[in-house]
Amino acid sequence: MSNNDCGYERMCWTLIVLAALALSVAPGCNVERRKSDAELGLNPQQAAGRKIYDHDCDRCHEPYSTKGKKGPGLKGMFRNKYLRLSGLPANDERVSDIIRLGRNEMPAFSQTLSQRQIEDLMAYLHTL
Repeated sequence: MSNNDCGYERMCWTLIVLAALALSVAPGCNVERRKSDAELGLNPQQAAGRKIYDHDCDRCHEPYSTKGKKGPGLKGMFRNKYLRLSGLPANDERVSDIIRLGRNEMPAFSQTLSQRQIEDLMAYLHTL
């Protein structure tokens, strides 16, 4: 066996070990591929709301989890009678008020989002 054969064999084993290690770590990873608007079945208004969400809300709120980042997770928000943290009714009027006026650490968006944008965002929030 020549030195080149040993080097090639060593490199192959190294690649096999690295591949096995990568595969063993992957199942513990919770990163999920982001679904498209079509995969989520969003209509044009909901898709527009998702863009607003991605731009203005995602830094503080998880959309598809009840765990939050800085703010609460929003998954299933409208399936509950009351909002988790505030205890306010989980309805369009209260949620749009919170978006427009802010609450506690959440900033107000009445100066940055139009009424139409808030309606689009609400349509998307109903899909969570």
